[in-house]
Amino acid sequence: MSLKKQGLMVLMAAVLVGLPASAGGKKKSKEPTGNVETTASGPVTLWTDPGDIASRNLYYGPGGEQHVPHGRFTFESEDMDGTNPKFTVRDDDGVKWKVKLGAEARPETVASRLVWAVGYAANEDYFVAELHVQEMQRLKRGQKLVLPGGTVMNVRLKRHLKGEEKVGEWRWRKDPFAGTREYNGLRVMMALINNWDLKDENNSIYKEKDAGEVYMVSDLGSSFGTASATQPHEKAKGNLRSYEHSRFIVKVRPEFIDFQNPGNPSVKYWVNPKECLSRRGLRWIGRNIPRSDVEWIGSLLARLTPEQIQDAFRAAGYGPEQVNGFSRVVEQRIAELNALNKEITSED
Repeated sequence: MSLKKQGLMVLMAAVLVGLPASAGGKKKSKEPTGNVETTASGPVTLWTDPGDIASRNLYYGPGGEQHVPHGRFTFESEDMDGTNPKFTVRDDDGVKWKVKLGAEARPETVASRLVWAVGYAANEDYFVAELHVQEMQRLKRGQKLVLPGGTVMNVRLKRHLKGEEKVGEWRWRKDPFAGTREYNGLRVMMALINNWDLKDENNSIYKEKDAGEVYMVSDLGSSFGTASATQPHEKAKGNLRSYEHSRFIVKVRPEFIDFQNPGNPSVKYWVNPKECLSRRGLRWIGRNIPRSDVEWIGSLLARLTPEQIQDAFRAAGYGPEQVNGFSRVVEQRIAELNALNKEITSED
């Protein structure tokens, strides 16, 4: 690409970044529903009452201790979906697992536990520090992460549940829950964990046999780093320094709250105007969220104990210093959410 053309593309991207973001989400939230009934496939669920949040085990997460990966694992096939290297294995019990390699393994393990803790659906994710795979084949992506003998280090295993089927994707802008308290609470959760990769393709609809559909954010790997798409990705995902130094709440108004996440992509994205515009188009997800809904999800998060939050990071193989550092930021952010309600009380 010529310097002149590259300069023009950067200028175009800069103009796009300077345009005002979409005002999506300015309406007040609908009454909470939990489930939305549909005539075609039964109940459609985004959130379910988590009950006693303080009793939830965040070390083992949605799958519990009974589903912890064990035994021998045999390679089945490489998964070419998404941008991160993945492949599937099957254990001795016939259970199928999707193995994700690279920088997203740890943060995704933590994120799945935190969203599940407050009532949102999440995959059964487990972090494995060292996985030995039988009949391992050469990968098209991520081969450099495979050691001799078929060993892979620091991976996330996602359990495939029997009878569960992915039936589609859902869109942030066109969703049966849009405007509800639960939907807005999920937007806050994405800001809490700094999940900036909120493309619709990362949202999944799952259906179980003879049951309804469950909506979830199924790819949570771009969390606990920067509040926007940044290169190199090592800074943007599972990076304590980035997470500590990123902004959380950026604007408080009487009825609405704005969060930094997802923010504008970094300058390195400007040479690709299409990608830059696409990323910038996600900013509305963290903006104009009804204050009452922010306070609601904050009240649920406040029921988590410091030990539970630390357990979520321990489950992802982080060392003591990082466990304490990440947990401290999460606790501070939860405190900020709950301080909003105190502000209203003091104003009254």
